[in-house]
Amino acid sequence: MSEPAPTGPLAGIKVLDLARVLAGPWCSQMLGDLGAEVIKVEQPGQGDDTRRWGPPFLEDGSRDSAYYLCANRNKRSVAIDIARPEGQALIRQLAEQADIVLENFRVGGLAKYGLDYASLKAVKPDLIYCSITGFGQTGPEKDKGGYDFLIQGMSGLMSVTGLPDGEPGAGPLKVGIPISDLSTGLYATISILAALQHRNRTGEGQHIDLALLDSQVALLANQASGWLNGGMEPRRLGNQHPTIVPYQDFACADGRIMIALGNDRQFRDLCIVLGLADLADDPRFAVSANRSANRAAMFAAIEPAIATWQSDALLAALEAAKLPCGRINSIPEALEHPQVQARGLVHEMTRDDGTPVRFIGFPGQFSASPATYRHAPPRSGADTATVLGEKLGLSEADIAGLVAAGVVAERL
Repeated sequence: MSEPAPTGPLAGIKVLDLARVLAGPWCSQMLGDLGAEVIKVEQPGQGDDTRRWGPPFLEDGSRDSAYYLCANRNKRSVAIDIARPEGQALIRQLAEQADIVLENFRVGGLAKYGLDYASLKAVKPDLIYCSITGFGQTGPEKDKGGYDFLIQGMSGLMSVTGLPDGEPGAGPLKVGIPISDLSTGLYATISILAALQHRNRTGEGQHIDLALLDSQVALLANQASGWLNGGMEPRRLGNQHPTIVPYQDFACADGRIMIALGNDRQFRDLCIVLGLADLADDPRFAVSANRSANRAAMFAAIEPAIATWQSDALLAALEAAKLPCGRINSIPEALEHPQVQARGLVHEMTRDDGTPVRFIGFPGQFSASPATYRHAPPRSGADTATVLGEKLGLSEADIAGLVAAGVVAERL
């Protein structure tokens, strides 16, 4: 299937994606949404590992997993054996035509194939080459593989996620989505866009070394700053905020709701709604820092009042007072929420065999150059013949010979 003409802000940019699993594919999918042409290279006979990370699976001939589908739209798939010299030659030819190469092999893993940055820079001097690894290209851990769960633990994230010690179910918890992979994909996209701007200004390409551990440590944000600048070691607080109070879920008579207040005026208005106006003048609670230091006493005062309300009634009263509040939605409820529906986040595409694929689109709403959705996530090797013919000028006989020799494969 030929590439429809893209119209996004990255139209004309070509990406050769050698990455697998999530961080790299998440990055290349965003580049594709923004208009870049993305060619995804997969291993013949196997494809991306995530194709088998189910259930659920698509009920078609591919049996591709929903996990794979979330990160691989707007790409064309070619299956090339990079362990074969002929396959390496094909990759080099494709890289010569690319603006960006993205890979997540272990450190040095592509050098033996002549597909590392130094080798590809020799054929494409202004190439932007982004390497994603667990721990980066340098340092004592550089040769180790990294997976999201390991990184969440090693980065310190899990030390601040979960219920406090002493409570039932206490202990460190991972986030319910692969946040370390996803954040690395976001940092990779930002880094690549910055490198493109540098190349536009200077004509110079470069190598981007991005690590899951580095990305997740960078996301520690206020928690890390509290330790670095105040010597306060962060701890697990469940749904409480380390500094802002009240900022958590509370139990109403018929279920839990969220209340998230960011300043003293909002706290005073909450007290009025709850019929506890005098509480806002209590010196233990009047200002944010004091509420944080005396949170247990404050909860003892407001939780019984909240517990007398029906959730619908309290949410309505809080919204009338313009106080931030809401329900804890399930994922189906979130995707069906009127605001999510109004923003047009959920889309549907069909694969070339007519199989529908639903997905959450790019969240940025551009006034002049919006994201576009041109290809449903492809089956492994679905575009091998088209890409090799279109990009490298190979004939049908040439491609048939490569298929027969096991160098490339068509649809898995």
